Amino acid sequence: MIEMQVDGRTIEAKEGETILSALKRQGIHVPTLCYMEGLLPSGACRMCIVELEGAPNFVPACSYPVAAGMKIQTSSPRVLDARRTIVELLLSNHPDDCLYCTRSGKCDLQTLAQNMGIRQRLYRGKRIEQEKDVSGPIVRDPEKCILCGRCVRVCEEIQGVSAIDFVNRGSRAYIGTAFDQGLNVSACVNCGQCIVSCPTGALSERSYIDEVVAALADPKKIVVVQHAPSISVSLAEEFGIEPGQDVDGRMVAALRRIGFDRVFDTSFSADLTIMEEASELAQRIKEGGTLPMFTSCSPGWIKFMEQFYPEFIPNVSTCKSPQQMMGAVIKTYFAQREGMDPAQIVSVSIMPCTAKKFESSRPEMAPGHIPDVDYVLTTRELGKLLHMFGIDLMAMTPQTADTPFGERSTAGKIFGASGGVMEAAVRTAHFLLTGHDAAKLEVQPVRGMKGIKEVRTKIGDLELGAAVVSGLGNARKLLDEIRAGRKDLHFIEIMTCPGGCINGGGQPIGADINAARARMQALYKIDQNEDVRVSHRNPYITRLYEEFLGKPLGEKSHKLLHTHYNSRDVL
Repeated sequence: MIEMQVDGRTIEAKEGETILSALKRQGIHVPTLCYMEGLLPSGACRMCIVELEGAPNFVPACSYPVAAGMKIQTSSPRVLDARRTIVELLLSNHPDDCLYCTRSGKCDLQTLAQNMGIRQRLYRGKRIEQEKDVSGPIVRDPEKCILCGRCVRVCEEIQGVSAIDFVNRGSRAYIGTAFDQGLNVSACVNCGQCIVSCPTGALSERSYIDEVVAALADPKKIVVVQHAPSISVSLAEEFGIEPGQDVDGRMVAALRRIGFDRVFDTSFSADLTIMEEASELAQRIKEGGTLPMFTSCSPGWIKFMEQFYPEFIPNVSTCKSPQQMMGAVIKTYFAQREGMDPAQIVSVSIMPCTAKKFESSRPEMAPGHIPDVDYVLTTRELGKLLHMFGIDLMAMTPQTADTPFGERSTAGKIFGASGGVMEAAVRTAHFLLTGHDAAKLEVQPVRGMKGIKEVRTKIGDLELGAAVVSGLGNARKLLDEIRAGRKDLHFIEIMTCPGGCINGGGQPIGADINAARARMQALYKIDQNEDVRVSHRNPYITRLYEEFLGKPLGEKSHKLLHTHYNSRDVL
């Protein structure tokens, strides 16, 4: 540790770290726009400049290393004036439609302007004139881009997709796709990590709030909704509550209050996914099928695989995702049981993921041209919908979800965390291969935020080699190892977003890694405290097979709950 002076007081810093890192640890706030935790600094925005005694110019705190005896001013008049000028220059050609912008109130540029007391436009630059890209689930508005580069970096360095990049140089620079095509024909996998990293409204999800409100107002429609496992532990943040609070019952009550006819829990169809997926894994192991088997519930990963690693299509489970399985049984079993016309059912899902919007629109997910799921809302969109209807979430009296798709095991609930699918599948695969449940259900090595986790676990006479990956950049590393000949793994879970669905591209804006950890811990707390912890013990799953599906991997379940994938060209 070394000592340095900051704003007249002495602080300690670690040798080799940056000034910004040392300041953050001491609780000294310095504004940033381009900085991304965990990545090498780019120093592009210069918002984090500080005054260093002896240096002829300002230095960027994000990239300048500490040294013993440094004397730094973080908020001197010169520093404040320079930062203010940077923001004023960014605003010089920025649109003034804050009242209508999807990020109003959660925009970093807006916050900086307010904090610095900027109340008028001092500089006027030539406006950027580029059309919005509304070709896919992710909407790009180039006029609101401030060229911080965060979206480019998360797409390339974290996700390994590189669907967008800087085009041209200097004043002509902008961020675009290959050949300036729409995102829908680019390498984009619709994960939405660019949206949560963007500091302005340049990136957002395509919203279906208006369509859902119209459906709720139509007396001829039966509007049903399902909510993903991670929604109940993240939605409260949209109402100013600390991350990690489970509001499942209050959310169910709120959804009923605004007019949904049935409220179902996607954790139920996560249990259904496990019954099919674990059965498929057991069958592949017993009969010498293609191994390792990859999970198929993360649509961003599926598109990534179709584009970059199509040779692994035979390795991917044919199971639909829990969202699509729920949609399928709603418009078949549920419709028959309730005597409803499937065409009159509007199926809405609430997901932590923008790629789920893409998944619901895949032609494979619309048998007979009737989509399994009609509209997908993100966690953020649900927050807006509840605010629109004047709902105070925390004032709602908790209610339970509707049967038959409201009962779940905790194995289905932990799907929301990286490692949750693996853990749930191992619990049921153990039962299918040995005839009894494992003595210890927790699979601790696959828990946590680490990008690649591996475990060896005994199931009867078999030593199962399993891996859990979150973040597509990490997926590339493991897939390249397998492509090069690695053969010790039987089962691999891949989640598109770092940490899994709890950190999805549709989750609340402004959250950090600690918020994701809090959500994850909330899911594991639920798993620890409830009684039904394995998917095959969910009584409504058993009933669904007895009354309708027959058996896992049977003819009817295969027709409704399984699908296929195809290789895709990449621009």
